[in-house]
Amino acid sequence: MDSASDSNGNWTFFSNNAHVLVCLTQMFQPTTREIAIRVGITERAVQRILTRLVEAGVLKIKKSGRRNCYELDLQRQLRHPLESHKTIGEFLQLINHDGG
Repeated sequence: MDSASDSNGNWTFFSNNAHVLVCLTQMFQPTTREIAIRVGITERAVQRILTRLVEAGVLKIKKSGRRNCYELDLQRQLRHPLESHKTIGEFLQLINHDGG
């Protein structure tokens, strides 16, 4: 999202980090390009987020041929003190729940 979008009131409740996590669970073996398109950020921004998630122990990346396979640690606690009583898996379950 660019600064012009922000000044027009186009904002979301979740960070791009959260949006990338959601993409990793909703798409089968997504490329950084596919994630970038869905989140609305650059491929380089996706790569930075993926690197941070790996460094935090939230994500493992394995090669499968020329593609990356992503494995999330769904038991990892969320990082902010306000939501640290919940896990990444619980957050993603909430977001990915279809309501039916």
